[in-house]
Amino acid sequence: MAEVLLFHHAQGLTPGLHAFADELRAAGHTVHLPDLFEGRTFTSIEEGLAYIGAVGFDEMRERGVRIADVLPEDLVYAGFSFGVLPAQKLAQTRPGARGALFFHSCIPISGQWSFGPWPQGVPVQVHGMDNDPIFVGEGDVDAARELVEKGDDAALFLYPGDQHYFADSSLPSYDAEATALLTGRVLAFLDRV
Repeated sequence: MAEVLLFHHAQGLTPGLHAFADELRAAGHTVHLPDLFEGRTFTSIEEGLAYIGAVGFDEMRERGVRIADVLPEDLVYAGFSFGVLPAQKLAQTRPGARGALFFHSCIPISGQWSFGPWPQGVPVQVHGMDNDPIFVGEGDVDAARELVEKGDDAALFLYPGDQHYFADSSLPSYDAEATALLTGRVLAFLDRV
């Protein structure tokens, strides 16, 4: 069974993310779900991003990176949207990663904002909706395609729809059908890493 470090999105550690982590736990996996916002949740992405901006994006990302210091190295790093920042940095820079799961976001693996090349032998899945104005409109899907092209065990899964946080069951953007498919793919991934 896998051990997962899962980071929340910009609206904070919502009940839907707890439910997602519990589903992975029910399948036998260990899931660490830290709260980078110290109990704060937000009713919109914009409010959450304003909070992140006030604290500082770099500081927020590094909070997540520091959490890994007390955990074993052989983790699967996972993140929802904003949570992909610390998850992807850890997967690319911390030795021993068993895999990575990115939901609704992906950082380029080359260029100015990159954490460097994707590490050989680290499997990764990226999940997003094919008409999500953030994932598609802001270029994350292009970063995901580059990762799939250059990674030796990388997959991009696109779901029909235009919602950003479609896998968070506590938000209006939730899509049960897409999330069921995503969860099945994630569980199969965790069973093989």
